[in-house]
Amino acid sequence: MNRDTLIGIVLIAAVIIGFGIINQPSQEEIAAMREADSIAMEEQRLADIKAQIVADSVAKAKADTAALDTNSLFGASMHGAEQMLTLQNKLVKMEVNSHGGVISKATLKDFKNQQKEPVVLFDDNNSSLNFALAMKQENVNTRDLYFTPSAATDSTLTLTASGRDGAELTITYALRHESYMVDMTISSRGMANFFDPGRRDLLVEWTDSLTQQERGYKFEQQRSYITYKEKGEGTDYLRAEIATSEQLAETLDWVAFKNQFFSYVLISYEDFHDATLATNPLPEGSGYLSHYSAQMKTAFDPTGAKPTRMQLYIGPNKYRLLQKMNANTIDGRDLELQELVYLGWPLFKYINRYITIYLFDGLTAIGLSMGLVLLVITIILKIIVYPATKKSYLSSAKMRVLRPKVEEINKKYPNKEDSLKKQQEMMQLYSQYGANPMGGCLPMLIQMPIWIAMFNFVPNAIELRQQPFLWADDLSTYENILTWKEPIWGIGDHLSIFCVLFCVSNLLYSWLNMKMQKDTMAMQGGGGQMKMMQWMMMLMPVVFFFIFNDYGSGLNYYYFISLLGSALTMWFLRWRTDDKKLLEKLEENYRKNKDNPKKMSGFAARMQAMQELQEKQRQQRRR
Repeated sequence: MNRDTLIGIVLIAAVIIGFGIINQPSQEEIAAMREADSIAMEEQRLADIKAQIVADSVAKAKADTAALDTNSLFGASMHGAEQMLTLQNKLVKMEVNSHGGVISKATLKDFKNQQKEPVVLFDDNNSSLNFALAMKQENVNTRDLYFTPSAATDSTLTLTASGRDGAELTITYALRHESYMVDMTISSRGMANFFDPGRRDLLVEWTDSLTQQERGYKFEQQRSYITYKEKGEGTDYLRAEIATSEQLAETLDWVAFKNQFFSYVLISYEDFHDATLATNPLPEGSGYLSHYSAQMKTAFDPTGAKPTRMQLYIGPNKYRLLQKMNANTIDGRDLELQELVYLGWPLFKYINRYITIYLFDGLTAIGLSMGLVLLVITIILKIIVYPATKKSYLSSAKMRVLRPKVEEINKKYPNKEDSLKKQQEMMQLYSQYGANPMGGCLPMLIQMPIWIAMFNFVPNAIELRQQPFLWADDLSTYENILTWKEPIWGIGDHLSIFCVLFCVSNLLYSWLNMKMQKDTMAMQGGGGQMKMMQWMMMLMPVVFFFIFNDYGSGLNYYYFISLLGSALTMWFLRWRTDDKKLLEKLEENYRKNKDNPKKMSGFAARMQAMQELQEKQRQQRRR
């Protein structure tokens, strides 16, 4: 080794030793490091203790479960591997989980959600169905059992849970061809000795967080219900938008978890009894409308002689389709599933059932778009009520041309004590000229039932769902072309153009109707009432805007064209009416009746009799 190499080695060693001396930790740093090491060691020790506790707990739980499984009738079926099995046809796809043995997901192939994907009506993230059996020593829940599948095809499936001593619990499914109806039976074998004598009930526990399928949360929620049908009676419901719980003493044919356009219906052919139903609305933005729950009992034969028969309807709320489901019932009974499509109270229901739906089906069959279908229905309804509207308008026109004569009577009897005489003379005048002061109210009385009937029909017509018209991309919900992020109080986060048009046409119609009624009210001395009516008629369109801005564009569109049609009809009748000729006709009536001063119409006679009776009662009170 030469001198230069030795010097280099010494220098390198000096640098390393010097660097180590300079960076040597102080006593305080050494103490902190020792403390940190101690804390880390203690944390590791505690973690090891916790892990051991958890391992011991798991082992104990497994031991307890094993002991329980040994004693349980279906202990051998409480362990296994999940299998997802499929039932499907052209309309619906259903996934059945072997763990629990029930349908865990349902997809409707012909309908799209807001993301333009097939509608998933429910899945195991938000829905559960359990069948519970109360036996002598234990309760058996199907949700705890792993079933073994057999006879599995696209339309049929048999699931069996095996127990000790040859006991079996079997669930079978049969999906009807090109239908949304599924037959389901629950049967047993070798289980009779495990039940108390006379105890033959199967408890159904069913929950579902109802998925929001449409754009309008409030509008859809208002048309979502738990609907149930009483045996031998009609249907009733619990509203999704209100937290409600009911215990029903009635026997039920079926219970349905329903949203605006789709339903999941559980039908029992051994009847449901002791049912408890509940709804709990869920907040907007959660993706759900309401949490539904149902608990009810149905018959179960542990001897296996008679299966528990059920059916599931999982599909759209389409009136004619639901009517046809009676052809798929097990025993031929009338299920009345069409009642899931709410058509209103009896009067409005009959208008929709025997007029609106037939018109709607006929116009849809010829291929018209939904917007044109609503337009044509409106025109047809206007033609139907036109004779009554014309008669009513002529009644108001008669009051208008007779106003000068009525004002003469008002001048003749200026005092309040002469009000009876004034009214009697007015009634006499109306009768002799052939006028009816109440006839002008007829258009509203005729059209109101139709408006209310359509109010119930249009929002529930699934045919309007996702059907575009003009600027609206979906007639079943509000238009989304004018929207904003932050909601405005009373309006929300959007502006419905059809709602604005409806309110404007309502103002126009109210103004024309107010002019038509002005003479009648003035002639009857209703000045104060007239002003109040004017305020109400002009205020209502404003109120309607705040109500209907969230409603479906199809409904707003119908009301717009209906009121616009009514306004045009009134304008047309006013244009065609010659006041001079009408007065000449009334004068001719007067000449025929003037020689019979006591002649009165039935209405006028009743009014006079009522006024005379009121006058007698006032006089008696004075005495």
